[in-house]
Amino acid sequence: MPGFQADTSKHRLARDCGPGENSLSDFSGLPRNPEKLVYMYSNFIIILVCMYTRIFNYHRDNDQSFFLFGPRGVGKTLWLEAVVKSPNRIDLLNSRQSLSLLAVPNRLASYVVAPNEWVVVDEVQKIPELLDEVHRLIEKQRLRFILTGSSARNLKRVGTNLLGGRAVTERVFPLTAEELGEDFSLERSLKCGHLPMAYRSKSPERFLESYVATYLREEIQQEGIVRNLSGFARFLEGASFSQAQYLNISRLASEAGVDRKVVESYFGVLEDLLLAERLPPFRKKAHRKSDFHPKFFFFDAGVFRALRPQGPEDEPEMVDGAALETLVYQELRAQNAYKRAGFQFYSWKESNDLDVDLVLYGKNGLLAFEIKRGWRLRGGELDGLKAFRAKFPSAQCFYVYGGSEPRVIESIRLVPLAMFFTHTLREIFR
Repeated sequence: MPGFQADTSKHRLARDCGPGENSLSDFSGLPRNPEKLVYMYSNFIIILVCMYTRIFNYHRDNDQSFFLFGPRGVGKTLWLEAVVKSPNRIDLLNSRQSLSLLAVPNRLASYVVAPNEWVVVDEVQKIPELLDEVHRLIEKQRLRFILTGSSARNLKRVGTNLLGGRAVTERVFPLTAEELGEDFSLERSLKCGHLPMAYRSKSPERFLESYVATYLREEIQQEGIVRNLSGFARFLEGASFSQAQYLNISRLASEAGVDRKVVESYFGVLEDLLLAERLPPFRKKAHRKSDFHPKFFFFDAGVFRALRPQGPEDEPEMVDGAALETLVYQELRAQNAYKRAGFQFYSWKESNDLDVDLVLYGKNGLLAFEIKRGWRLRGGELDGLKAFRAKFPSAQCFYVYGGSEPRVIESIRLVPLAMFFTHTLREIFR
């Protein structure tokens, strides 16, 4: 694609139209310009002339086939278009290709015109049965596949084993502060999150509303994942009030008017769609049972805000606090995956008065984080980290806050937010 720059830290939208400015029907016949990538999302048309440099290089790190999973809109296809120069591309959102392969999966080989290059299959979860043919082509013809998907749910449902170890699994997350570079703005990130289209949109709130509605319509309703769409919508709204909180499923089920077991299954749906995660309580010994519930996060601060109803009775500080904790969580989660650090993510609560926001544990150590928006340290705000370090002396403890002065108090590092996103993350994952 002449003129497409994959290795630049600048990312600009040549056109960004929200609902009411131009509808999809106005552009339904628009061809793909070879010098641009054209992406349509609900009522948005976005033409991307270049992209942020992503900090992962999965196509270079892997000499075997791999799955590339991530929620819709995180940039999987854009990254593949930019860095994987292969003519072997199958897009299962393309109805002609999809119907052809659904009818006869072994037609897949006919799409491979360059056997020595990567074979890219986009949105593989649309035809899970295709994995049997992928398996055969890996074994018989030694082809290498990149299989992208926004959900592993259908693959699990039909009993596939993700190619039995013949393909590794990689993840793509929303943009990181490192990838945004000089474009990173904490205030903007807290407002619209790090989905690439939302971050550069002139109307991020409208884009995110459209994003959520599209997920409900295309991933939930059309795929028949849940029977009671209105109940699921009420559940989503209720779950947004649990963002960065310890889950109380019984209370959420009561508020949504849905059975508790159904709510449990709904959380499974969110996790299968890569839209959310529950962090189990951290305990020193694997067999020790915790009395506390897991902590809940939607995957992106902007998506959380789009789901969270707000009105005159809501305290902005509570929403901002949850958004900030989400932003820190998603940054840690992405860096951990991209740098292959191997941390597992946990919550920790000793009592109703003592907890820490995030715990990371793995071969590279034990880390604990408390995250506050306030610019000054208030009495008692270090108590959770102090209790955690007393119980786990090897832990590195971080108090990430809105102040400007980095310092150390009783082996706890106080890190200003600006420093955390620009320096501390790189230090942790170097």
